[in-house]
Amino acid sequence: MFGMATADESYVEGQNGSFVSYMIAIVEKWTGLEILEGSLNYLDYLLWVFTPLIIVFILPLFIVLFLYLSILFLHVYKRKRELKEAYSNSVWDGARKTLATLWDGHATIWHGYEVHGLEKIPCAGPALIVYYHGAIPVDYYYFLAKVIIQKGRTCHSVADHFLFKLPGFKLLLEVFSVMHGPQEECVRALKNGHLLAISPGGVREALFSDETYRIVWRRRKGFAQVAIDAQVPIIPMFTRNIREGFRTFGCFGFCKWLYEKFKWPFVPIYGGFPVKFCTYLGDPIPYDPNITAAELADKAKQAVQSLIDKHQIIPGNILRALLERVHWREKNE
Repeated sequence: MFGMATADESYVEGQNGSFVSYMIAIVEKWTGLEILEGSLNYLDYLLWVFTPLIIVFILPLFIVLFLYLSILFLHVYKRKRELKEAYSNSVWDGARKTLATLWDGHATIWHGYEVHGLEKIPCAGPALIVYYHGAIPVDYYYFLAKVIIQKGRTCHSVADHFLFKLPGFKLLLEVFSVMHGPQEECVRALKNGHLLAISPGGVREALFSDETYRIVWRRRKGFAQVAIDAQVPIIPMFTRNIREGFRTFGCFGFCKWLYEKFKWPFVPIYGGFPVKFCTYLGDPIPYDPNITAAELADKAKQAVQSLIDKHQIIPGNILRALLERVHWREKNE
């Protein structure tokens, strides 16, 4: 009796379970939940596939965000200082040092940033610094921070015209003495005893050089004429792994045509990888009254190329540059 009752109950329970499952399936089909569940699974798969790509394109935007946060800080600082030291020559010293500290902290945490040869930058007097231009010259921002903190000096900079057209950048460029580069203005800054930095490759080198670290200066010699006219030495500079931190799709023919035709720097940039950055300063090229601008430009190019050959493994490799954060070693070791 008890065994028969148990069997009957199991049968009814099984029938009920089948009926309930059947009804749930009908409801899912009727409401479209079955299709929705499949779609959600497909979306999860797409998200899993494309998340790394999304990240590498978003990270460069954080540098732009950091620049705009710096600009916001300057605007707030300006209002505060106007009440105390209006029209003072040193009104921006505190702002520059504060921002330099923030950028130096970012450099240390994200890239383990180092500078070798900073002693070659004079504590007083002029010098022209010539450097290789990365896709985003964040290494130069870090270098400026080091100069402000350790040397107590502000390095004037030459930048492309398009930078002056970016909304909101005017104050930042003024505070950090950035100019668009007429030779007369550059010579004047050097004769007034300032440091001046320029990348002869400029935006073209930033966009169309690659992990082979090809120097793209063409026949530019205006910077050399500036050094001759101001009678100052040239200090070459290069940052290891700068192309592994940020890269471009500069191989696209349309992007090259767009830049050469209209000077529009519209090339996709990706990266923001926390690779090891190390900036190297070469021996100064002294002023020589008997040298031409073309000859001096060639000497400066050879000096930068020498730093690349000595300190950069070519072609650059992102994974290797990431591992250098853990196990740092020089190229010649």
